[in-house]
Amino acid sequence: MVRTTALVAAAASLALHAHAAGLYTKNSAVLQLNGPDYDRLIAKSNYTSIVEFYAPWCGHCQKLKPAYESAAKSLDGIAKVAAVNCDEEVNKPFCGQMGVQGFPTLKIVRPSKKPGKPTVEDYQGPRNAKGISDAVKDKIPNNVKRLNDKNADEWVEQNKDSARAILFTDKGVVSATLKALAIDFAGIVSLAQIRNKETETVKKYGIENFPSLYLIPAGAEEGSVHTGEMTKAGMVQFLSQVAPPNPDCPAAKGKKSKANKDDKAESKSSSKFAKASASHKSADASSAAASATDETVEEPIKPSESPDASLKDEDTPEPIVIPAEELKPTIPVAAEASELQAACLNQKSLTCILAILPKDESSEAATSVIASLASIHKKHDSRASHLFPFIGVPASNPLASSLLTELKLGSDAQVHLIATNGKRGWWKQFAGQTFGSTEVETWVDAIRMGEGKKEKLPESLLAPAAEEPVKAETEKEEPVQIEIEEIVEDGSDAPEHVEL
Repeated sequence: MVRTTALVAAAASLALHAHAAGLYTKNSAVLQLNGPDYDRLIAKSNYTSIVEFYAPWCGHCQKLKPAYESAAKSLDGIAKVAAVNCDEEVNKPFCGQMGVQGFPTLKIVRPSKKPGKPTVEDYQGPRNAKGISDAVKDKIPNNVKRLNDKNADEWVEQNKDSARAILFTDKGVVSATLKALAIDFAGIVSLAQIRNKETETVKKYGIENFPSLYLIPAGAEEGSVHTGEMTKAGMVQFLSQVAPPNPDCPAAKGKKSKANKDDKAESKSSSKFAKASASHKSADASSAAASATDETVEEPIKPSESPDASLKDEDTPEPIVIPAEELKPTIPVAAEASELQAACLNQKSLTCILAILPKDESSEAATSVIASLASIHKKHDSRASHLFPFIGVPASNPLASSLLTELKLGSDAQVHLIATNGKRGWWKQFAGQTFGSTEVETWVDAIRMGEGKKEKLPESLLAPAAEEPVKAETEKEEPVQIEIEEIVEDGSDAPEHVEL
């Protein structure tokens, strides 16, 4: 049995905001980005980038992490691989501007003809290292001229006012490394590629090994061959004898004394994203999509496809599930109607997850749902990412039969998992056939994001709200809860489609 005070206090504590640690460490190859840094580090960068928008509590984000870090290592020196923690307060306005509706969302950002206004498109490909790397490489602009015996001399002559570099290779495709090198030295060194089968040009420049990089200084007709390692860093050093490469982005400006909190546009985006974010600050936030206005978007922004929880591959391991036997205690069980009404079924109650249990509480389905819910809640509690209450409702609770009848849930011999929100008057049922932690967590995450259609909660199930709120610990948190509810009530309905 659970005391009313304890249940209400637990529900009130969900309104507290906790700092969400990011997924990536300081030593990670992934660039950890804050919204205010995006314009300089990504939008104005010469490089093509891929940016992940994530929340630390998201199981699919945790699953993607190893593959994303692997992609970052393979793209080092070729493209930028960045990540934005959308649970961080400073990043919420930016995530809203970028139209983030689900986690993880991946976007490829590449320079356009207008400096500082890149082309942005959603990445919808495989969620593994190779798929991500290949997609980014394919988006790197190709400024490398393809030469043959017929046009090589003409190209060298046309570009005589600048330094010229020719890569002699046995490959027919321009590599991502050479494309990146051309970007590094754009306006400084003109780059071209020619195959070893173009024997006249190979003989003219005395090339014997492939690949070989040949540099001709501005105004000169002859040059020299790079004798060092044919790596990106080695070739950059070789070409730097002409001039240093372009900086990949503008230099950082001096820090401002304080953030501009009067920016109305940013405040609006922050408010919108507060509904889309699954932040633990709001237990039932609904999502919204605000389009970025300073970007050229190649396709209409739409939610990034999240990996199917049922898919398995070597780069994306299954989310960590805490064994049920390690969960002590389990989720609270409300044996009395008054307890359940005080916590979840009244006109001011926020979102709750209710597991309506059968008479045989030792059945496989009953033990499975309790273990899964306890596992999920304990994982969030360990990260200080507070979650709405999970409560078991035994068959002995008088409200159990009322819920089954009013919501037309079916037999009292089965487990029924539902979400309720008394203040907004909705409920939603878990439609899965089994109660494994992965399936249940996906459903819970969808509720956190305000996904999908909700049913109207009959008023007959809701008790009138108490005139005086429970005091002690909860009284201090009441203003925070009211503020959250005002944000939710003032917004639009939750989107129909948000992947997690």
